[in-house]
Amino acid sequence: MKTMRYFIALFIFFTFSAKAQVMHCGYDFTSYVVLDVHEAGKKENIKNLRITIVDSLGNDVINKANKYSFNHANEPMVFTFNYKIGDDNKRLPEGGTAAKERWFFPYAKDNYLLSVTNTFPADSFQIKIEDVDGKENGGKYKTIILPLYSYNMYILCSNESQQAGMKFGRKMNKPIDVVLEQAP
Repeated sequence: MKTMRYFIALFIFFTFSAKAQVMHCGYDFTSYVVLDVHEAGKKENIKNLRITIVDSLGNDVINKANKYSFNHANEPMVFTFNYKIGDDNKRLPEGGTAAKERWFFPYAKDNYLLSVTNTFPADSFQIKIEDVDGKENGGKYKTIILPLYSYNMYILCSNESQQAGMKFGRKMNKPIDVVLEQAP
């Protein structure tokens, strides 16, 4: 009789613990900010720009102790250009090809991106886009600073009720469209 109670208790424990476990996705606790930066009338993204998260004074935001991103602790929050990876899950060289090539961040194409925590206070910061002299573009474009909003973040791990609530209003998980002007 005692062993029967033991098995019933174990059965109940495993039943409840199995239901309590939540399925996780590969992007748990992480979101992305994605930018589509181009000239007016053109679709190609402008490469080799310096794009950073800045505060209200235009100063680079430092990711102190990984507070805002799980990458690059104690460094400025700088966007990178999405790139393709090959069969071995490693970055393909520029112009390289592979049988199973795909984008590193599959929800964006040739865009700029930055990984941030899900708790990143986007509404408190801005995005600064600079065409730094000495790079490929040679300072050809004007520097701009744009406000950042929480709805600009790609929220990739969400439940069905969150997704249902987002069916109305601005669509989530779209790149921020940025049109640069040439400097005089």
